Amino acid sequence: MYEAAKLLYNNISNFARLASALVHLGEYQAAVDSSHKANSTETWKEVCFACVDGQEFHLAQLCSLHIIIHADELEELIYYYQDRGYFEELMSLLEAALGLERAHMGMFTELAILYSKFKPQKMPEHLELFWSRVNIPKVLKAAEQAHLWAELVFLYDKYEEYDNAVLTMMSHPTESWKEGQFKDFIAKVANIELYYKALQFYLDYKPLLINDLLLVLSPRLDHTRTVSFFSKDAMQHASESRDPELAEKLLQWFLEEGKWECFAASLFTCYDLLHPDVVLELAWRHNLMDFAMPYFIQVMREFLNKVDKLDALESLHKHEEHVGEPAPLVFDFDGHE
Repeated sequence: MYEAAKLLYNNISNFARLASALVHLGEYQAAVDSSHKANSTETWKEVCFACVDGQEFHLAQLCSLHIIIHADELEELIYYYQDRGYFEELMSLLEAALGLERAHMGMFTELAILYSKFKPQKMPEHLELFWSRVNIPKVLKAAEQAHLWAELVFLYDKYEEYDNAVLTMMSHPTESWKEGQFKDFIAKVANIELYYKALQFYLDYKPLLINDLLLVLSPRLDHTRTVSFFSKDAMQHASESRDPELAEKLLQWFLEEGKWECFAASLFTCYDLLHPDVVLELAWRHNLMDFAMPYFIQVMREFLNKVDKLDALESLHKHEEHVGEPAPLVFDFDGHE
């Protein structure tokens, strides 16, 4: 008997119960007015949820602004909208709430998460303006799940997670790599192994800029390891080129620079491109026969294997010739076979 209840509650000024009766009657605007007089969070919630169910979203938003300022009520409010698929209306509500005097971190955080799922184009501006007011770990997780790599790097920067920022840039360079930003981050990382991963990344994707990176990293790099790193890359490049002349030039360069270990390593990296006589001459002239001996042992083994295969093939060929000779015809005394 909601009409009767409406009259009675209005008469005794019980505005909380009056608001409840009014929503049952579908009188949403009157219910909102009554909620103002009741000024109770529970009443605001009841009227808000009734307005959402009745798709009176403007009135629902008016009610929500009185609920959302209480951080412990935010989760239930968001769930109510999301459970019914009203994502646009929820984002509009949160956008309106950001200007409230009592706006808190939860509002900024939940709006960022919603943007990551439903309006990723609005995520960069939101983070640029309000990164200091969001729960960064929660938003980081949402950005990663939504594959928003540029936003992920931005948040790692603000959270001073430079190692993760660099790894993300190298894993998703198309979306997130920026030269100046990368050089700034790589200088701040804690894990020095990332220096060498960065060098490999530049060799693979930005070879023309590697000198700029080296200028940033040179005070922190182990120079011996760095030279070995580039020597290894040069050997790999020579091997993949399939160019014997390039492989021999690389050998000569290692000898000129006194890099005996690199000389020995390149003998195997470029093994099938090198001529044994050239290697023998270089090793003898530079007194490096000990470094070259494992290479010559391998060459000798392959040579002997080839000789053995040729011997076996020759023996098989002779046997087939012997078996294949026709048997002589024998005739009896009558002239028959």
